[in-house]
Amino acid sequence: MVGKKKPLVVITRKLPDPVETRMRELFDARLNVEDRPMTQPELVAAVKEADVLVPTITDNIDAALIAQAGENLKLIANFGNGVDKIDVAAAAKKGITVTNTPNVLTEDTADMTMALMLAVPRRLAEGANVLTGDKKWAGWSPTWMLGRRIWGKRLGIVGMGRIGTAVARRAKAFGLSIHYHNRHRVLPAVEEGLEATYWESLDQMLARMDIISVNCPSTPATFHLLSARRLALLQPTAYVVNTARGDIIDEEALVKLIQDGRIAGAGLDVYEHEPALNSKLLKLAAKNKVVLLPHMGSATLEGRIDMGEKVIINIRAFVDGHRPPDRVLPLRT
Repeated sequence: MVGKKKPLVVITRKLPDPVETRMRELFDARLNVEDRPMTQPELVAAVKEADVLVPTITDNIDAALIAQAGENLKLIANFGNGVDKIDVAAAAKKGITVTNTPNVLTEDTADMTMALMLAVPRRLAEGANVLTGDKKWAGWSPTWMLGRRIWGKRLGIVGMGRIGTAVARRAKAFGLSIHYHNRHRVLPAVEEGLEATYWESLDQMLARMDIISVNCPSTPATFHLLSARRLALLQPTAYVVNTARGDIIDEEALVKLIQDGRIAGAGLDVYEHEPALNSKLLKLAAKNKVVLLPHMGSATLEGRIDMGEKVIINIRAFVDGHRPPDRVLPLRT
């Protein structure tokens, strides 16, 4: 990557047109026009010849793949914040820099979290289906489609980072009492502004909340953080909302507790084995016990373009010999 030769940038999925157009202007960009996930052989071919690889959160960039990378590959510029599918340590050992796109999807994800927080107790999906179903709507009734009020309820946020804090701001405006568990207590000013209660013990918080919102990152330490034992601590009237990562929750345990009526319901945008979906979850959705969305928490055009711009900035900085602003270090993953 010397002189004026444009770096070969291989992009694993289709990105918004404005992002792809700008990449074509700046780099020798190889686009994925068909927008289908690359096969493993295709990923191997990409890392062998690319100067820069732009994967997404669904691509498994593990140590075995990185070991096959060609000498030219010096940057993996992830299109996404999460790098749990990238072996950052293996990349570092091979002299490959990894970047991500933090801080651009906070508000979008918080919006979707709030939407699910309303959708489940207020039975929004179920109500919408009434009007489009086979049966004619009989009209309003005082005792029909009764849900649960969220105003005045206790919200327990698991992970009080940027997204968790953004969720707390929205929830406070809806009249919820804010509680949170985090590795570290947030700044006093933030806590005071949100009138938030900090729980050092996750177990103790879970047992007292009406709604649980999962907003922490997926790491080895957070795998099944909401385990079967911890989920069993929830009140029978509690709801669980997850817009973070599916493997933070023991999905089988969650399903079993909802089936048994030991948890009121759940709103999920992410799944433990996605894109494969647990058939038991689908059955619960058919019974209106859960609201399921297809990983669309950050799916806004503005958000995706912002992500693309961050990818471009990281690539340009690296190609120009500067440290990319969103470099991911092994010890931070």
